[in-house]
Amino acid sequence: MKQRIIPVFALLLLPALAPAQFDVKLELVAKDATSITGYYYPLRIELSATRPASLKKLPPKLAAPRYAVLPVASEGGRKFHVIVDEPAGADAVLYVDTNGDGDLANDAPTEWKPSRDAKGLTTWMGGATVSLAADGKTIDVRLGMYRFDPTDPSRQQLKNTLLYYRDYARQGTLVVGDRSYRVLLVDEKATGDFRTADVAMLVDLNADGRFTTPRESISTAEPFNVGGTTWEIADMSRFGDSFRVVKSAKTTAEILPPPDHAVGKTITAFTAADMDGKAVRFPADFAGKVVMLDFWATWCGPCMSEVPGLVAAWAKYQAKGFEVLGISLDQSGQADAVRKVLKDKGMGWRQVYDGGYWKAAIAQLYVVDSIPAAFLVDGDTGEILALGGSLRGNALAGSVEQALKKKGKL
Repeated sequence: MKQRIIPVFALLLLPALAPAQFDVKLELVAKDATSITGYYYPLRIELSATRPASLKKLPPKLAAPRYAVLPVASEGGRKFHVIVDEPAGADAVLYVDTNGDGDLANDAPTEWKPSRDAKGLTTWMGGATVSLAADGKTIDVRLGMYRFDPTDPSRQQLKNTLLYYRDYARQGTLVVGDRSYRVLLVDEKATGDFRTADVAMLVDLNADGRFTTPRESISTAEPFNVGGTTWEIADMSRFGDSFRVVKSAKTTAEILPPPDHAVGKTITAFTAADMDGKAVRFPADFAGKVVMLDFWATWCGPCMSEVPGLVAAWAKYQAKGFEVLGISLDQSGQADAVRKVLKDKGMGWRQVYDGGYWKAAIAQLYVVDSIPAAFLVDGDTGEILALGGSLRGNALAGSVEQALKKKGKL
């Protein structure tokens, strides 16, 4: 996702004054925060045919209603009831008790749009804005919602489930010494209470305009070190609009920025042992070539579906200067299984495998938290030539050919 944050408040930690604490105030992002974080955690509530006793009034003309109550905290006895009405042969309708008064006949219509696939299965997507109340304050925040087709045979465990996620946050700017960081305070579990242990503070440590998790995510319940000093968060308000950052008596390792691995940037170099026990220096060992660093695993379905195309590209362009270095994220004790797949699939390039799974050393260095992931690199300069979707499917061969032409190999 594209991230865009407009910083509004600055927190000044002046080393010369060495403050032991400072106050923080952040602005509410009431909706579309998911486009800033670039991710969300799907949360579940189960739908029931039984109407809750606390639901006082229904909307008119319900045909096949399923009921639930969102577990979102709010004072004043507010309960956010939900109805998904799914009449046979007609479009579904989502109703949300956005003001939490037990009356579903006085709320604004919600967004609930169908997305139908080639098999005729429908996923419904939308959401609603709910009014949270606490300490004499009210804030209106959006919850995204979606529901898979209850007849989908591959998702029968979700046939009675409505999924939802927070689409709100708090934003601001953190200044430490002479460095300024964009920050976002995120209520990950959509509890409506920023004092819980599940709230994260995202910090754009490398100032690349986005938040790279988990490296740039800090738990507000634990000490953290930014700029060489360990801090803790105290006196968090219910809605996250104010809290204090105090110097901690504990010492933790400084949170270092993730590498900026955008196209045009220089790839992070490393030395590792390949599966034959030989040292491989990346990208130095690939001078004069274009090399693709490929993060994959035998257990990863999408990774394995990319293998035939990668094998074909390697066979076609290897003599022209194209190489591949694989980084396996397979689990411990799987070396023989990895070797078998390499042989069976014709993956004749070098592989690095340390059995670390998601904590594989190179994956940690590169902050890789999803696979397949790949970087096309100039072996001489270390420049990143392509990445992401341009190295998958039908786009791969074209990206390799373009890189080789740029290097004068074609």
